[in-house]
Amino acid sequence: MKVLVPVKRVVDFNVKVHVKSDHSGVDVANAKMSMNPFDEIAIEEAVRLKEKGVAQEVVAVSCGVQACQETLRTALALGADRALLVLAETELQPLAVAKLLAAVVRREAPELAILGKQAIDDDANQTGQMLAALLGWGQATFASKVEIDSGVARVTREVDGGLETLTVKLPAVITTDLRLNEPRYVTLPNIMKAKKKSIESLTPEALGVDVAPRLETLEVVEPAPRSAGVMVPDVAALVDKLKNEAKVI
Repeated sequence: MKVLVPVKRVVDFNVKVHVKSDHSGVDVANAKMSMNPFDEIAIEEAVRLKEKGVAQEVVAVSCGVQACQETLRTALALGADRALLVLAETELQPLAVAKLLAAVVRREAPELAILGKQAIDDDANQTGQMLAALLGWGQATFASKVEIDSGVARVTREVDGGLETLTVKLPAVITTDLRLNEPRYVTLPNIMKAKKKSIESLTPEALGVDVAPRLETLEVVEPAPRSAGVMVPDVAALVDKLKNEAKVI
């Protein structure tokens, strides 16, 4: 079985982002970039499936600028066998990414696609679902446990009432939650090996995909600073403020 794992290059989760002075977007100049944490979990799960003998090959794919090669090399160091980069200099929105991934899936013919449930830069949580719809595949989102046997994926996911277990026939799309696993530490020898591996480059035109943005960002602003809390002497004063100032009761 071949497993396809899309990975995204995002601003590192430890970095405090700032809005550009012209409010056109987030300033990423000189910011530390890394692999989206949910995608690390997806890579780890695919590698574990390979180590169990369930999967034979793990293919990592990224869509974006040339610098996304760094993210793909991280995926290779984590255990991916091959890496594909779809070069695109324009802004890629979730639908465009899903279309590119669908084209890559038709080209590579994997039996399973494992994606992070969302990227920490836009928090869209759309690409996995859109990919499943474009391919006509079954999907299981927010996976906290994955078991595959005899062409069927058994996925446990957390819901408001507890745990829910879904069974989907392969091929399928699975998106990962934080509790699925803990990604392994990338060792220096594996990093050095990954640097020597080749990364195949593709273009949206070669895949026959139109990646023109469907949405326009008008303005990006930082959240308003929170005002300091106020101590109240008693319950009556609290109720008065909730009723007359906050107007929530």
